[in-house]
Amino acid sequence: MADETTDDLREQTAEAAPELAEHDEQTARIAALEEQLAAAQQETLYARADIQNVRRRAEKDAADARAYAATNFARDVLSVADNLERGLAAIPAELRGDDKFKGLVTGLEATGRELEKVFERNGITRIAAMGEPLDPNKHQAMMEMPSDAEPGTIVQEMQSGWMIKDRLLRPALVAVAKKPD
Repeated sequence: MADETTDDLREQTAEAAPELAEHDEQTARIAALEEQLAAAQQETLYARADIQNVRRRAEKDAADARAYAATNFARDVLSVADNLERGLAAIPAELRGDDKFKGLVTGLEATGRELEKVFERNGITRIAAMGEPLDPNKHQAMMEMPSDAEPGTIVQEMQSGWMIKDRLLRPALVAVAKKPD
């Protein structure tokens, strides 16, 4: 009730004093401008946060691009390493000791060691498989074999698996133990 009386009194006074009406208009405009300012400040904060998130994401993407740029090349070179290992494994033990083949075997083994060092320098590491429990993030089970080993343990590696830094480059292809029949 008191508010109505005050408003009525204000209106009566405003008719007699135009500067009071002007003051009220200015107060209303100031309030509206303050609301707009607060909204603009809030939008600015959101925009700054968004820009910071975009900057962080771009920095992370650039770091990942540098760290994993060699991924496709590394996958291609892994097939070369596989073929080198298969070639060495195919040389019978009696020929390894033969003087005619000794230089060839030594050269192939040295090439294999150098390839491993290059992989290591570039963050490419072989995944341990034999005797390990199957890890679907690193191993791909190709078959199950009856074995005395604990079921789920890797008992044969058909193809080595590799990581590049903390990412899977290629899973190891393995055979997993199962209970004997």
